[in-house]
Amino acid sequence: MIAIVDYGMGNLRSVQKGFEKVGHPAEVTADPAALAAAGKLVLPGVGAFEDAMAELGRRKLIRPILDAIEAGKPFLGICLGLQLLFDVSYENGRHEGLGVVRGEVRRFDLPREYSVPHMGWNQLDIRRPAPILAGLSDGVYAYFVHSYYVVPADAAVIAAETDYGGPFCSMIRRDNLFATQFHPEKSQADGLRILRNFAELPG
Repeated sequence: MIAIVDYGMGNLRSVQKGFEKVGHPAEVTADPAALAAAGKLVLPGVGAFEDAMAELGRRKLIRPILDAIEAGKPFLGICLGLQLLFDVSYENGRHEGLGVVRGEVRRFDLPREYSVPHMGWNQLDIRRPAPILAGLSDGVYAYFVHSYYVVPADAAVIAAETDYGGPFCSMIRRDNLFATQFHPEKSQADGLRILRNFAELPG
């Protein structure tokens, strides 16, 4: 079963519908036991980092997330779900994240001609092969909506970069852990291909 972590924030239903479109049902759940039993986990999100971490803690969802990643279950973070995996975010102060991936979350500091948030279609410069990118070519377009981006301490986890006033990390991969700054569920056929690839991973 694919479990989508429900912590009261984000585009949960659109992610669920994306999996349904590619023939893989997914359950939206805030039940820690259901997350522990799931074969694959998805952590989506839209909203503020601090609020998201507080809600994950309040709902007792942090331990099941960490346990799933430590057990090597396929795990997909999307947008805020990518950022939450890191040590710290500087969104409206300094806030601790899940600490799964070393590094931090920073706000874009760009010349005036670049609007923030970074919103719309942009290309992926694929840096490392990842099974969820199978069938996609370098330079594929994906849909973004974000004002903050991740800076991994170890560049080896960067699976793709995107240029917006300079390159930033738009996808990470470490073993069975995958996370994207872009929204696969909003990225049309290529995004749905990513969801299908993830759903079909062994696990």
